[in-house]
Amino acid sequence: MSTYTFDYARAQSVDEALTLLAGHDGEARLLAGGHSLIPAMKLRLTAPTLLIDVSGLEDLAAVTLDGGHLAIGALTTHRAVETSELVRTHCPALAEAAAGIGDPQVRNRGTIGGSLAHADPAADYPALVLALDAEIEMTSRDGTRTVSADDFFVDMYTTALAAHEMLTRVRIPVLGHGEGAAYAKFANPASRYAVVGVAAKVSLADGTCRAARVAVTGAAPKAFRATAVERRLAGRPLTEAVIAEAVRGLADPNELLSDLSGSAEYRAHLCEVMATRALREAAARAA
Repeated sequence: MSTYTFDYARAQSVDEALTLLAGHDGEARLLAGGHSLIPAMKLRLTAPTLLIDVSGLEDLAAVTLDGGHLAIGALTTHRAVETSELVRTHCPALAEAAAGIGDPQVRNRGTIGGSLAHADPAADYPALVLALDAEIEMTSRDGTRTVSADDFFVDMYTTALAAHEMLTRVRIPVLGHGEGAAYAKFANPASRYAVVGVAAKVSLADGTCRAARVAVTGAAPKAFRATAVERRLAGRPLTEAVIAEAVRGLADPNELLSDLSGSAEYRAHLCEVMATRALREAAARAA
């Protein structure tokens, strides 16, 4: 299906992009890699009258270490996340997840900010930022605000990002001593989207789980925390038996998606399997 007629502007700065956004009353969209937005436009799932190309804003394509956090610019490509030495050193699970996104063309054009803003229910990053306790930075002409990943995802393809705001940065706490994180995904063999993906972060002390964060993508209308699993793990050694007990019944099939990739019941089963794999690997890395 072809697209319709729309206007196009290439922003030379963040300020220019924000001015254009503010002046079009919710009818403009930001264009970064375009791998999510353009197909959505072709399917008429969204119909902006103006595309604001921000792909040339190099200031938003950097990965830095900032006060105990990885600061990842919104325009950082999946490939750059995958290959960044800072990400590989301080948050290897994120680099590994980026390596499993789509194909080389997608990884070299798609961006972390675009993926998060699009909030596809089968995207990988939402589970990662939830499990890693990330913060999402959003900027408008009124200034910058930051929300936790827990508060960012509202519904399918819906986030806390307002129409006049631009997602500018993702801040992720670096892993400390005794902490480990991992991501396990059962992928659609064609698209590499997650049928179910689970990210886990654990903090160990003397072999006991002090805290855990477990997040699921691909299974429901939006990524979600498995808080019951987290509670069952707290204060216990992460043995195979404890993990198996904790993940049992992780998701209610009545709350999950059914489509060509799998039924809700199948996804519920995959949630337990992927959570087991992610927790096992996260615990091994934390030890």
